[in-house]
Amino acid sequence: MNMSDPIVVDGLSVSPDHYIGGRRVPSASHFELHSPIDQRLLGRVAEGLDEHVEAAIVAAQQAFPAWSKLTAAERKPVLDRFAEEIGKRADAFCQLESNDAGVLLSRMRHGVVPRAMLNISWFAQHALDLQNRPIETEQARHIVRHDPAGVVAIITPWNAPLMLSTWKLGPALAAGNTCILKPPEWAPLTCSLLAEAADAAGLPPGVFNVVQGTGAKTGARLVSDPRIARISFTGSVPTAKWIAQAAGANLVPCSLELGGKSPFIVLEDADLDNAAATGALMYRNAGQVCLAGTRFLVHAQVADRFVAAMRGYVEKLAIGDPRDEATEVGPIIHPRQVERVQGFVQRAVDGGARLLWGGGPHPFGAQYFQPTMLTDLRQDDEIVQNEVFGPVLTLQTFGSDDEAIALANGTDYGLGGVCYGEMEHATAVAQQVRTGFIWVNSFGIRDLAAPFGGIKRSGVGREGGDWSFEFFCDIKDVVVPKKPFRASFSHR
Repeated sequence: MNMSDPIVVDGLSVSPDHYIGGRRVPSASHFELHSPIDQRLLGRVAEGLDEHVEAAIVAAQQAFPAWSKLTAAERKPVLDRFAEEIGKRADAFCQLESNDAGVLLSRMRHGVVPRAMLNISWFAQHALDLQNRPIETEQARHIVRHDPAGVVAIITPWNAPLMLSTWKLGPALAAGNTCILKPPEWAPLTCSLLAEAADAAGLPPGVFNVVQGTGAKTGARLVSDPRIARISFTGSVPTAKWIAQAAGANLVPCSLELGGKSPFIVLEDADLDNAAATGALMYRNAGQVCLAGTRFLVHAQVADRFVAAMRGYVEKLAIGDPRDEATEVGPIIHPRQVERVQGFVQRAVDGGARLLWGGGPHPFGAQYFQPTMLTDLRQDDEIVQNEVFGPVLTLQTFGSDDEAIALANGTDYGLGGVCYGEMEHATAVAQQVRTGFIWVNSFGIRDLAAPFGGIKRSGVGREGGDWSFEFFCDIKDVVVPKKPFRASFSHR
């Protein structure tokens, strides 16, 4: 079968084919990829059929013995080169993800690509550091080994394909696993380019594989295979439930990083201008950010002033083509997602909610939506309880800290949060919010050594640091006695 014609985007060429066993593999079946910027056809991408999933699993299995036997010190130079090759292709990664996912070019250049490189190199070093952590007791020396688990399935979402793919690949590869990446069908191009970087870095064939396709077909076939040792998924709650059931049949451990409906709490002693400026950041990536604070909970005494301040920042947001460095809010990923967002807003308004601003399509283009804020809501309203994943926020007021905490904890999600107020006061409130993490008087501060993840419907497990690395490992305790050991039996 001949290789497919490359997809050319803004003068950049990338293969539409799978990457299996160190080579490009075409498919008899394809799906179309359109840009959210202007709906133009970017190209036709190879769809993963059963034969491609099978080939990827076999390739990963064959590569596992040699890759897993390398020491962390031996894997590190290869992974460091992988990070370097990502950096060499920085402009291409930026252009491709802006075109197929609608991510801001400025965000890609200054945030995502450097972080993608760090995701690989940081865990390569972390694996090396873990070798020197024995546990010493009076009786024995415990050598705690982090043995690779085997073949890993990684499934990433369309809102941050490059960053989230490397975030999972970093610990998985550094631990000595071999990986199969299933990119998002709405934004697969940077994952295809990632395969080129891996190949140029010298990752052995089969260590890293990319199989494109839909979740319902390609993803389902992958996660249900008993030869998969770990599944790492970021995406929706319904899909995660299905994956967990499929994995459960084979007793395969899953890491599930899911959605959020995080509170943005503004206390009566908050710096309102600073809180309002941070609040406007929640529209970044057109609101398609799981960790954004989307439920604004504002003390009643300062609500009017806060709304006026935030409105001023929102009105200045530059909405347009994400490839323009000046743009601050780009398009929604897909027409189906636009319909979903509009449906949430319309049902809320029909139910009595009041629009503070926005509420409908933006004139820039078919997949652009106005930054929106709704108020006059009940805690059990659909738009308060469920993730919209678009540039739509809600605002409720409270009269006491206890009421704010109750509202913050009053959904089935528990991913992130933001709390603004006098530092000691805000910290005390933040510690009572049931969530995986929460920022005090700040937003977006992240460190690879820290845990990331949610509670309740927001997920199972943690990404980052020891938490994600150990997920990809089989932990083994080798117990070496300090004194001669002699078996004895006691008879009484």
